[in-house]
Amino acid sequence: MRVPRLVGLMAVDARETARAQGLLLTAPDRPGPAPPVVDYVVRQYPQPGAEVPRDSMVYVWFDFGPGEGGGGVHEPRVPRPPRGGLRRELDEPGDPNLTLSSP
Repeated sequence: MRVPRLVGLMAVDARETARAQGLLLTAPDRPGPAPPVVDYVVRQYPQPGAEVPRDSMVYVWFDFGPGEGGGGVHEPRVPRPPRGGLRRELDEPGDPNLTLSSP
């Protein structure tokens, strides 16, 4: 049987997809019997499409390892944006390479 693609699925969907294919699922980065339901699979082994025997173990990870990326949470931003709506600086209209001189 072939290993299904589990990357991008929520934990509960990944478990059900693996079970439907006759495979077992484990998450080395999550202690306990079952991974949290709201996490998404970011990596798997064996890779999707690999040929494995029935009842094989498929390893999935829900966090990126060190140096593998993952943007993390960027909120709340410090310092906070100014109050009073959207504020941004726009370039002056005209030629962007033109320099203005003072009289």
